Amino acid sequence: MDEILGQVLRNAVWERLDMLSELANRADAPSLLSVARSELPRLTEGWRAMLAAHEPDDRGNCPACSSRWRQQKAPCSVWQAAYEHLVAGGLAPNPNNARHAIAEPAPKATTRTASPGRLASAR
Repeated sequence: MDEILGQVLRNAVWERLDMLSELANRADAPSLLSVARSELPRLTEGWRAMLAAHEPDDRGNCPACSSRWRQQKAPCSVWQAAYEHLVAGGLAPNPNNARHAIAEPAPKATTRTASPGRLASAR
């Protein structure tokens, strides 16, 4: 049951990202302004929550990416992806390749699976 719920959640997130990308690429200016006002605060809060979970502990390890047997030093791949997409990627955006910069999604006809490694490396 958890696997089904996980797949439903992942699909919903991918569909939302697809919809936002489509709006960013095709919507008129008033629609873009409306979407930006409603979605940017939600997206920034989502990033903040995800990054807070990956804040280094007092030993400099990422608690979310570390396991009992293998410690992941900070900055973990989530922080590296955040920097790449929010800071470095913002310096020279490429609107023709924006979809590929986010992630290479699976075709819509199949189910999408997003392992933590894929999420971290793709974002």
